[in-house]
Amino acid sequence: MASLTRAKRLVIKIGSALLVDRDTGALRAEWLHSLAQDVEWLRGQGADVILVSSGSIALGRGVLGLPATELALEQSQAAAAVGQIRLARAYEEELAPYGITTAQVLVTLEDSANRRRYLNSRATLEQLLSLGVVPIVNENDTIATDEIRFGDNDRLAAQVAVTVGADQLILLSDIDGFYSANPAQDADAKRYDVIEQITPEIEAMAGDAGSGLSKGGMKTKLMAAKTAMAAGCAMAICNGFAMRPLTALENGANATWFTPVDDPQTARKRWIGAMKPKGKVTVDAGAARALARGNSLLPAGVTAVSGDFGRGDPLTILGPDAAPLGAGLSRYTVQEAQLIKGRRSDEIEKILGYEPRTALIHRDDMVL
Repeated sequence: MASLTRAKRLVIKIGSALLVDRDTGALRAEWLHSLAQDVEWLRGQGADVILVSSGSIALGRGVLGLPATELALEQSQAAAAVGQIRLARAYEEELAPYGITTAQVLVTLEDSANRRRYLNSRATLEQLLSLGVVPIVNENDTIATDEIRFGDNDRLAAQVAVTVGADQLILLSDIDGFYSANPAQDADAKRYDVIEQITPEIEAMAGDAGSGLSKGGMKTKLMAAKTAMAAGCAMAICNGFAMRPLTALENGANATWFTPVDDPQTARKRWIGAMKPKGKVTVDAGAARALARGNSLLPAGVTAVSGDFGRGDPLTILGPDAAPLGAGLSRYTVQEAQLIKGRRSDEIEKILGYEPRTALIHRDDMVL
């Protein structure tokens, strides 16, 4: 079993049914307070924490007096708009007493499909975490109709975990793990403690039913697990209704852990190495030695640039003898790279007209 205390970066997904009382439509304030205590505990262990929170529609429908039944699209969007601001404020008020600053980050699944938007999302989240902020991430339900129709915050949480290179993804749900069948319908259903590989047999066990306030089912959780595991991120499904649910998980509460083969950094570097390059950069002998020591590639060490690439595209790194040294993701376009090759860092802002990034290829985005 994975231990939360060993994680350097956690993404925690919170389901609607945990946050909002099914009967009254009101926020479950006492539970949220206990979650804030857990967040403070995890940060005290030195971990970065990101919360991916459902609940804006469920909370908004209570405020607006809408029925706890299927809503029309426009009603769902209106409920999300009303509920989201209250949800963000509730997190802020619960975490502020611990000296924790929160940030609201609204995204859509399209942000992970568009390369430029993906890179911008990643840069924003990384900057927030470096400043000690706890981002509260949610699907932008006021415009993202797919989320409203299908309930995809499980997958969204997995994508966030991949984006920030999280060690662990915790799905706080209304069920205490993955079962061989629906335990509410089959008394012989078996809960799995650990799943190391998602086989066709495992996939066949997943059902579609969600809870009354949420729309995600076990299939979306398996999809999330696949995404997380491929990126080297362990994922747990556990029942979040207990007070201080993360402490309960650490203390042995029922859960199913999906365990990856690699760690996030190894998985990311394998992914980079498998990408088809869109360009090449040639480096001088000094840069080649610096790369061998584990340093990033600075523009000053680049002697030649070729290809047609944009920011975030994969490049082959060539040594001074044109022998391949490795591969990495460019932090500049080919036009920018041509302008700044061979230039010192203190010259680049004047050349480009904006504050430069730290490297042409950062060591975290490089495999040798």
